[in-house]
Amino acid sequence: MIVNVHSSAGARASALPADVRRARWAVSLVFFLNGASFCAILPRYPELVESIGLSNTAFGLAVGIGPIGGLVAGLGAATLMSRFGSARVAVIAQIIASTTHLAVYLSGSWLWLAASLVLAMAADSITDIAMNAHGMRVERRYRRSIMNSYHGWWSLGAVCGGLVGAACAQLGMPLWIQGIIGLVAFGVLAAASLRFMLPGHDATERPSTAGATAASSGEVPANVAAAGFRIAGMSLRALGLVAALGMILVFAGSTEDAGNTWGALFMHSTFEVTPFVAGMAFVALQGAQTIGRFTGDVVVDRLGDRTTARLGALVAALGMTFALLLPSPVTAMIGFAAAGWGVATLFPAAYRAADDMPGVPHGVGITVVGWFARLGFFVTPPLIGALADALTLRYALWMMPVYALGILVFSGVLSTRSRRAATGAVSE
Repeated sequence: MIVNVHSSAGARASALPADVRRARWAVSLVFFLNGASFCAILPRYPELVESIGLSNTAFGLAVGIGPIGGLVAGLGAATLMSRFGSARVAVIAQIIASTTHLAVYLSGSWLWLAASLVLAMAADSITDIAMNAHGMRVERRYRRSIMNSYHGWWSLGAVCGGLVGAACAQLGMPLWIQGIIGLVAFGVLAAASLRFMLPGHDATERPSTAGATAASSGEVPANVAAAGFRIAGMSLRALGLVAALGMILVFAGSTEDAGNTWGALFMHSTFEVTPFVAGMAFVALQGAQTIGRFTGDVVVDRLGDRTTARLGALVAALGMTFALLLPSPVTAMIGFAAAGWGVATLFPAAYRAADDMPGVPHGVGITVVGWFARLGFFVTPPLIGALADALTLRYALWMMPVYALGILVFSGVLSTRSRRAATGAVSE
């Protein structure tokens, strides 16, 4: 007997209450806005670098300092969600993020740029954690994988933002005008999404709230009572597993950052292309990542997170190696696209695994994993910038295949079980 998985999934979706389906679209909108708001800035980076008069090292340092805001603010995300709920935190933090993006557009010095990026990354880190937490609530209502589609909406927003930024750069639109338009448009849409989020406590849909509740109150659940010493409500073993998940995001985030921060500069400095074509390196990475994320739920349901991650890491490594060995505008876009597709499912996979891990209090796993991702964003831009000044940006970007190897090393912590089997869909 053959059970049609797509028909079963469609039947489950149609049977869901309307408020759950609306919540999915509301969360997707916040993901979209989060990607579009900041990524509209990225194609304007060459203009900012030139207007301020920054070296690659100085620019990389400014971009690298920005995630310090995320590292600090992200630690408080679990507390904020516990008090105000993930929906409200995600929306308010996103509005604050769009406000700080205007300060980035207005940067007139290295210090101004660095400070505005610190504020922007602080707000973004809280948005990131909260919208993923609320997305997990909706996924549990759906009883199948939909997290990749959320991140697909983020990537689609990033592509749209990148295209808008590239077009504005080509047209010579003043930075401050682009910033004001973005603030109004993104802020209004984020505020409108709040009314469609799920009501109630964030732990409502977790499979078993008893363990999480006990852990958050300092009690040790029975199934982890033998773990002994605990940190932030987690056993040392659970903390180690969450840290390993975080390391996956260090390397995945570093791969994304290489395209986000350095893609346009690499195209501009290596091939002397027009501003619009320079922005296409970022668009290629995010466009391929968008495709990978919208198709990722089907792949993960069939193969499991671990196999999907390993295949993606191989594609990313081979694609960027090809681009750097045979440099041209076309091969560069192919390489960045391969990197984007290769890491497409990693953020959803790591967030899901951290939030589902037994013995980890609600919100803490996602917060720790997200903190590690910000650590990667903090470390790698100054590293790439220093290597670019010492060698060239082309040789500095050889770090991208190295990041893929890091993903391969830590991917063993991801689940081998397909979510298709976990939800009871079978084929005989």
